[in-house]
Amino acid sequence: MEIGYRWVDRWKLRWNTWDLRVVILISLSLQILLIFLAPLRKRVSKAWITVPIWCAYLLADATANFAAGLISHSEGQTSGPSTDPTLLAFWAPFLLVHLGGPDTITAFALEDNELWLRHFLSLGFQCWVVGYAFVQSFPNHKLWIPTLLIFIAGVIKYFERTRALYLASSRIIKDSFLTDPDPGPNYAKFMDEYASKKEAKLPTEIEMIPEPSSRSNNTGNDEAKEDLSCLKVVQTAHKYYTTFKGLIADLIFSISQRNESRDYFLNRTARDAFHIIEVELNFFYDIHYTKARVVQGRFLGYPLRIISFSLTCAALVLFHSIEKKKFYEFDIAVSYTLLIGAIALDLIAFLMILHSDWTAVALTKSEHPNWFIKILPKWFIKILQCLLNVNRVRWPKNPGPKPKWYSYRKIMHIVRLRWSESLSQYNLINYCLHPRIEWWEKTIAFFSLTNMLDGMNYVNPVDFTDKLRDFIFDELKKKSKQADDLETAKEIFSARGDWILRYESRANLLCWINNVEFDESIILWHIATELCYYADNVKNDNRKFSKHLSDYLLYLLVMQSTMLSNIAGIGQIRFRDTCAEAKKFFRGRNVLEEEKDSCQKIVTFCKYFFCCFNKCSFKGEKERDELLKENACISILDVNTEVEPIAVKGDRSKSVLFDACRLAKELKKIKRPLERWKIISKVWVELMSYAAGHCRAHTHMAQLSKGGQLLTLIWLLMVQLGLGDQFRIREGNARAKLIVSK
Repeated sequence: MEIGYRWVDRWKLRWNTWDLRVVILISLSLQILLIFLAPLRKRVSKAWITVPIWCAYLLADATANFAAGLISHSEGQTSGPSTDPTLLAFWAPFLLVHLGGPDTITAFALEDNELWLRHFLSLGFQCWVVGYAFVQSFPNHKLWIPTLLIFIAGVIKYFERTRALYLASSRIIKDSFLTDPDPGPNYAKFMDEYASKKEAKLPTEIEMIPEPSSRSNNTGNDEAKEDLSCLKVVQTAHKYYTTFKGLIADLIFSISQRNESRDYFLNRTARDAFHIIEVELNFFYDIHYTKARVVQGRFLGYPLRIISFSLTCAALVLFHSIEKKKFYEFDIAVSYTLLIGAIALDLIAFLMILHSDWTAVALTKSEHPNWFIKILPKWFIKILQCLLNVNRVRWPKNPGPKPKWYSYRKIMHIVRLRWSESLSQYNLINYCLHPRIEWWEKTIAFFSLTNMLDGMNYVNPVDFTDKLRDFIFDELKKKSKQADDLETAKEIFSARGDWILRYESRANLLCWINNVEFDESIILWHIATELCYYADNVKNDNRKFSKHLSDYLLYLLVMQSTMLSNIAGIGQIRFRDTCAEAKKFFRGRNVLEEEKDSCQKIVTFCKYFFCCFNKCSFKGEKERDELLKENACISILDVNTEVEPIAVKGDRSKSVLFDACRLAKELKKIKRPLERWKIISKVWVELMSYAAGHCRAHTHMAQLSKGGQLLTLIWLLMVQLGLGDQFRIREGNARAKLIVSK
């Protein structure tokens, strides 16, 4: 028994000796991890990157606070070699530096910005802890000067983070985008003058002077013949970001802003247009999730950063020059690690700022918004432009095939991305053909893991190809050209498939759009697209586009329902009922291969569990799945659907399986497959455009930290093309003039 107690006491002594050292080094390691990994979350939507960032983000604050508690507990104790008050006081301010966090992440989710007041109170508490450790170390504090320097640097860092959270909070960000109140012309004074002229019985008329045309004479046709330079793309993106940043505050815009943006994008290539949108969304990401808005601020950005870095460097020099014989060698090594680590993090952050799009715009803008850059001489700015290579190639024209393995080429490919450039695919037929084992389904439902495992097992991403990009842009471009007036623009904005069907003279298909809710139309057209896909053997781009957009919209409906919450209605109920009917139908037609014994169930479960985490298929599995889907689709199409399903089943069940079958048969009446897939693909673009335009801006912003969504790019692109309901200011201030006839 005594041996056991001695063993416990020995480990307790070791922990008391090393706890603070270990925790404070872990805190530094988390800062290093975050500064490199955090930028990847806007480029990658995989769990292998988001989960470590989430853990590091939560642990960073918790570890720093825990270390502060250890310092407070250790003050005044002399029970071992780990309690040196001077070094404790010197280490304490580094926790403020760590709590300030790296520039690349201030908030993990949009909701974190609303906690700025909590961080402000934490700043005061941590300053009190550091001050307490500082006072306790007197009168024998040889490191009080470097400690004070690190303390000031830490306060600056934590202040920057708190201010970034404050500026990104919903109320402040809306207030910041509001323009000055506009009372308009003095109506009362004008009418007094008009009344006085009338009383004098003078023949008076009111003449309205029209405003100058807001349409640009130079439509940019010459520029559209070739791609923009990378720097021009960034500059244009910043210009339109400045114009339309009020979107996230639900502001309205003028017809002149619409016309200027619309004329410009109508004369751009799909490649340039999407690159501009990508950079714009990166600007939105930076102001919501990083310190960019603070660092790029007019007054406090660069000066505070230079002061903080200079103080840390001065602390390193002073610490190196002070006699350190009293301290243990490991403690000295920890101190140097903290100092060099703080300087290295500042240098890395500084390099990231210098190579950011914000700096490229600031150094090439004729009127610099930041006074710190404005005071720099022109020759120095030109040298900076050359050193930073602001005109560098950001998007290679021929990047080649995407690398499959995580090599240097794969890393560089990810670094160049502005968003994930992928579409998540969720297929209803595939989901119903691979049901889970009953006891496993109940188990994961009990632990609320159904959605997570559905995402791992049934969601597969596909690349967002250049052909699909060009197709979507061409369709939106055609609609924008048709929307010369606001009424037409709003009609196109509100269309969810019916506009293109009327345009293509397919009135027989309108009932499958106008007479159903939006979520119902997604599921209907998804199943119908799947049935037609396996019924046709033709290979063309529109067939592939329809398949990808169909699976993507269903993924949003089922797995990202918040993006469609305003318009989806009872989408989840309708999806579940449709799946239940599909599974029942497949079992009745022997399409599903049910497991006969417990051994086969165990094998199936192990195979499912393995593929869940590895996203793979066994040899021949894909071919078998495709054959299963084809047989399932043929079985559905073979059903006689002369009578409407609601007349047979009633409307209690919201399943639309055989309604979709009727739609597929209606589509099959279009004899030419190329014409059929042309219509289907255009309907899907319109459905996606409707979903994008009616998704709240706050929800779009939330997706930027999760790899981004194509729906968000479509939303912003539609605004730039003048397709939306944000344009409500038809004219500027009226220019009325009194005309007195002789």
